[in-house]
Amino acid sequence: MSSPSSSDGGINFALYRYTPSIAAASVFAIVFLAITIFHCARLWRCRAYFFIPFIIGLLFECAGYIARIFSHFNTTPLGPYIVQTMLILIAPPLFAASIYMTLGRVMVTLDSQQLSIVPVRFLTKIFVVGDVISFLLQCGGGGYMAAGTIGAMNTGANIVVGGLVIQLLFFGFFVVVSAVFHWRVKKTTPSGRSKSWESIMWALYASCFLILVRSIFRVAEFVEGNDGFIMNREYLLYIFDACLMSLTGIVLAVVYPGSFFGRIDGKRESGLRLMSSDEGRSKSYGA
Repeated sequence: MSSPSSSDGGINFALYRYTPSIAAASVFAIVFLAITIFHCARLWRCRAYFFIPFIIGLLFECAGYIARIFSHFNTTPLGPYIVQTMLILIAPPLFAASIYMTLGRVMVTLDSQQLSIVPVRFLTKIFVVGDVISFLLQCGGGGYMAAGTIGAMNTGANIVVGGLVIQLLFFGFFVVVSAVFHWRVKKTTPSGRSKSWESIMWALYASCFLILVRSIFRVAEFVEGNDGFIMNREYLLYIFDACLMSLTGIVLAVVYPGSFFGRIDGKRESGLRLMSSDEGRSKSYGA
């Protein structure tokens, strides 16, 4: 595929306004591959299957930066540009899917479903549906851009912005739901009860913050347009997307939710099987 024409109505358009850095793309392709391997090992050990979307997202990040390596040698073909744009865009919604499922499991594990402002039976469904809508819009926008015309590029960018805004709204609401639940549990939890679940909550907050900042950056990028300040500076992509998303993968590798949900009475069980309560686990350890 060839690149779109360079101008439309006096507005210059370019796939890249710089030559993509092969060094930066290579470094982050390796970083995301390493994080993916680590997550695969932890998933296999803990059988935390709800983290499969997260791993797929990491693979998308890795493949996206590999596509940028190809663009370094020739910036005009549309194929590598669309691949890197789509894969790097849609990876965070996959991260979000696993994060949403984690909160529901924390609530059930602590036997504190009644403390959630959203009924637990609807919690994951609501947020995953929002995530799917965001995912499809961003995929659709990227697919529209693949038509290769300047009009399609601009329309696709607008669709992507819509998907990112939906992602921001659902993610913001998710943070509110998480924070209210966290506060209520702390308020009602006896002082002697185990607090190991809190490390999971703080890891979720950190991950949410990183994804929110990245999504705000991406909205600003697409709203500015192809000839905007952000599109002209490659280093901003690596600071506000690559670095933040790799940190998200690292945070949830260090504080791995599957380790919490998969350990029952000191034995490794299925990642989909949950403990009845953190308090009950503390008592069993003390016995």
